[in-house]
Amino acid sequence: MVSYFFYSVYIYASGTDALPGMISHTNESRHGQQLFQEYHCTACHQFYGLGGHLGPELTNAMSYRGGDIGEIIARAFLVNGGNGMPNFNLSETEVSALVAYLKFVDKTGTYPPKNYEVKWGMIFQEDDPEWISKEMQ
Repeated sequence: MVSYFFYSVYIYASGTDALPGMISHTNESRHGQQLFQEYHCTACHQFYGLGGHLGPELTNAMSYRGGDIGEIIARAFLVNGGNGMPNFNLSETEVSALVAYLKFVDKTGTYPPKNYEVKWGMIFQEDDPEWISKEMQ
């Protein structure tokens, strides 16, 4: 009970934006998130399998092909549209913000999970901090 009290005071005093182990937003990625919502990108795209089905799943779009290839492809589509994606005539600042947001989302996990385990109704996947593989047990 005492530890809960101190933890509550810590959360109240410091907020929840940068807890240890959390991936934090930058101002640029927050702006990208606002743009993602403003342009209704989830009408066509998905994160973690949730959203529209016209465009590609974007959870790991930045790291899927390795290196900077994901960013190059994302920038090309954001600037020009094409292949079913409309050209929104985005400024370079907006394109960079959306790329920063996609990089932020990419760091939050993998979809679909490559390795996972179901225990007592809970699903743990390999990039989950609580993941303990059978080899480690």
